[in-house]
Amino acid sequence: MSNIVCAAIAPHPPIIIPDVGREELKKVDKTIKAMKVLVREVKETRPDTVVIISPHGPVFQNGIAVTSAKKLAGSLAQFGVPQVRISAENDQMLVKSVIEEAGEANIPVVELDEERADDYEISLELDHGALVPMYFLQEHISVPFVHITMGLLSFPDLFTFGKALQEAALKSNRRVAVIASGDLSHCLQEGAPAGYHPAGKEFDLKLKELLEGYRVDEIINLKAELVNNAAECGLRPIIMALGSLDGYEVKPEILSYEGPFGVGYLVALFRTGEFVQKKETVSPYVKLARQTLEKYVKEGITPDLSDLPEKLKEKGGVFVSLKKKGSLRGCIGTIEPTQGSIAEEIVKNVLSAGLSDPRFPPIKEEELPLLDYSVDVLMPPEPVESLEELDPKKYGVIVKSGHKTGLLLPNLEGVDTIEDQISIAREKAGIPPGGKYELYRFEVKRYR
Repeated sequence: MSNIVCAAIAPHPPIIIPDVGREELKKVDKTIKAMKVLVREVKETRPDTVVIISPHGPVFQNGIAVTSAKKLAGSLAQFGVPQVRISAENDQMLVKSVIEEAGEANIPVVELDEERADDYEISLELDHGALVPMYFLQEHISVPFVHITMGLLSFPDLFTFGKALQEAALKSNRRVAVIASGDLSHCLQEGAPAGYHPAGKEFDLKLKELLEGYRVDEIINLKAELVNNAAECGLRPIIMALGSLDGYEVKPEILSYEGPFGVGYLVALFRTGEFVQKKETVSPYVKLARQTLEKYVKEGITPDLSDLPEKLKEKGGVFVSLKKKGSLRGCIGTIEPTQGSIAEEIVKNVLSAGLSDPRFPPIKEEELPLLDYSVDVLMPPEPVESLEELDPKKYGVIVKSGHKTGLLLPNLEGVDTIEDQISIAREKAGIPPGGKYELYRFEVKRYR
């Protein structure tokens, strides 16, 4: 049974609430209709608790705020309608578990109760980022809520917090719906809250495309310049919500998008299916890489290779990549076989990636639970006569000039053109611009 029963993205313009919007409601009709559909869909998942992640509560530079008070309450008085007041029970057991799991993942959390709120001189009144989605949700869903405010942490850390939220739901035995409250660009047209910038439309369309395709890595690695110029407020809550879905089969659906006032309003639902990251489903390539590094870091020895699947006894070039919280932590590989088997190749390269990659310090034991592994088994390279034979999503490239060799794997984030792919490989080889080189392509089988 799924503990994260669904996740959603909900905009939070108070104007979509009738007492605030009044005659302007017709301009946001698409968003209002989508929010009503969203609520019905969330209700169908039968959540025990709804977690709201807002960008407008108490925001800390180095931590994520989680409200632990017994009651959650607030009003839209600042928008001229004090009569619109919303309250809910706080799921304090889930809050406690979230704080514990975030601590285990080394993600700093600021627990906000009445005493700490006084210390920080902040109010525990719910912000409109929480109140607007709750207004719609509470029409049909009567369950406790949890209020979380994004922190100004790195995107990988925010994603890791989402994974901690998932673990907290599991350990608390809660069926949890996660709502990322956030608007997209605030600069879609002249007169918008942040003025006009062409990056606004580019950001919104790009994010919508990536969400539709559930391309999580690309969302986490969106270019900082694009994000900053878009003047958005929803990306961090969205990344946190996506972290809570990590490991599930996910079916994304964009319910609506519009920007009538120069601000992008996106409503989306992410239905969860089976949790697929089970030990028995991990490929033997990745399993061996993980066991090797963990055993060596903890015990100083490597695993026994006497009982292996036949495919690990074959020969081949292998690259092993390590990521920590979504960021590269090591990558070492071999173009052609240098060992007696793929298994031996994995052992050698994962130890090199984890302990000897010159770009990073050696991995410590406390980092091991935070690592994600991928193993690329390289097919034999083929010479290339024309750039038309290349495709950066399908083929990796090798450039050779004398004793200089540079390699770039296929389907890498941010490498979208053949020219980029060759340029990076050439730079890695130390071949100057205009220098002559031989060009090869290869395919990989990637295991994660």
